[in-house]
Amino acid sequence: MDHVHTAGLQIAVLVKYVPDAQFDRHIDVGTLTTQRSESILSELDEYALEAALQLVEQHGAHEAGHRITALTMGEPTALSAVKKALQIGADEGVLLTDPALRGSDAAATSLALAALLRECGPFDLVLTGMASTDGETSLVPAQLAERLDLPQVTFAASLDLTAGSDGWSLTATRDGDTHLETLQTDLPAVVSVTDQINEPRYPNFKGIMAAKKKPLRTLSLAEIGVAPETVGHSGSWTEVVEASARPPRSHGTVLIDEGNAGIQLVDFLAAQKLL
Repeated sequence: MDHVHTAGLQIAVLVKYVPDAQFDRHIDVGTLTTQRSESILSELDEYALEAALQLVEQHGAHEAGHRITALTMGEPTALSAVKKALQIGADEGVLLTDPALRGSDAAATSLALAALLRECGPFDLVLTGMASTDGETSLVPAQLAERLDLPQVTFAASLDLTAGSDGWSLTATRDGDTHLETLQTDLPAVVSVTDQINEPRYPNFKGIMAAKKKPLRTLSLAEIGVAPETVGHSGSWTEVVEASARPPRSHGTVLIDEGNAGIQLVDFLAAQKLL
């Protein structure tokens, strides 16, 4: 990924239009793909957007030339996720949409997103959430870094940027089970952040109104130089061969307390091998 350093930070935030976790998820039996009729901006991606906004605010805000671009790929309805990102504070939005993208797994997704970033960049920093709330694979950030030939930092719990004469450098911390890791890299880089890094802000009335005037582009695969057969079902490395509805929940066990409920509970837990 060619990169030319400029005074202002150019940050890309990848966002995704995912099924709302408040509702049951459904699989399209014909295509074996997730139905996305009741979808929203992925909650985990809001942490990445907030991280971008805080970095910009800490280093001179927009007056210093910093710019945040929210990008996604999906059906035309995925534009809603980009619009919300603009309302929260991103400066411009880009949607990659094409029928050939349907059924893309993580590998095909990272291929398309890498091409999209090259087309819309160069970027100093590519930020993502720790995972998507639909697939939950956490594969795309690392695959993206490999395809763009950039250093990667995954599951960052904090971020700090330093501007030097040779460009920007980034310091991140990552929480291990028993220790705290500190990682450093020069930019450009790809970074995924956890849901512990910040508290995302909500769009306010001013942001909602301002978003209507912000640049919003829609691109196709042809416009970013990606062949249709390299994405979607044909370009995926994995295949869903079968899907079935979740079985209904069975009735729970009711314990009636006749003075020995504690013993009944212990016996039940022991039978379930939970003791």
